[in-house]
Amino acid sequence: MSEDHTHVQEFFGARAADWDTRFPDDGPAYAAAVAELGLRPGDSVLDAGCGTGRALPALRAVVGPGGTVLGADLTPAMLVAAVRAGRDRGAGLLLADVARLPLRARSLDAVFAAGLIAHLPEPAANLRELARVVRPGGVLALFHPIGRAALAARQGREITADDLRAEPNLRPLLAGSGWRMTSYADEDARFLALAVRQD
Repeated sequence: MSEDHTHVQEFFGARAADWDTRFPDDGPAYAAAVAELGLRPGDSVLDAGCGTGRALPALRAVVGPGGTVLGADLTPAMLVAAVRAGRDRGAGLLLADVARLPLRARSLDAVFAAGLIAHLPEPAANLRELARVVRPGGVLALFHPIGRAALAARQGREITADDLRAEPNLRPLLAGSGWRMTSYADEDARFLALAVRQD
C-alpha cells in the first residue's frame, strides 16, 4: 500500500466512529446533490469514497429497486460505520481503491463523489479510472456539503490558486481525464461540479 493510501486510511480510520455525529445535518444537501445527477429508475451508480454511506440512501431512492447502488471506500472503519448506520441496505459495499476499481468498463451510469477530489493521490489518473467504469454520456458529480471559501474558513486556512476544485483548475483536469464539465457551483452551502463522460 502506498504512503498516500496509508495516510488516507489513518486519517479517516481515526475519524470514522464519530463522523456522522460531527456532520449531522448534511442529509438534505446530499439528497439535493444526488437529485442533480439525473438518475433514472434502473440505473447503476457508484458512490466513490463513500465513507459512512451518507449518499447511499438518496442514490437508492432515485434508482429504485431495479437499480444498482455501490459504495467504494479505502478505509475499512468507514464501511463498518456505514453498516452500523444501516446504509448498506440496498447497496453493495466495496473495500476498494478508486484508483483501481473492481468494476467492468462502461458498467455504470454515474459516479457520485463527496469530498473525494482533495484526497486523490493522482487526480488525473484517478478521474480517468472513474471515467473507465462509466458509459459514454454518464455523469460524474463532485460534491461537498460546504463551499470552498466556507470550508477554508472553518479550517482556518486560505484558498490557494492551486486548489484542484477551483473552476480554472478543475475544468481542464476533467477534460484531460475523459469528462466534460457541464455545471459548476461553489456556494457557502455546497460545492457541486457535474461532468459528462466523453466518448
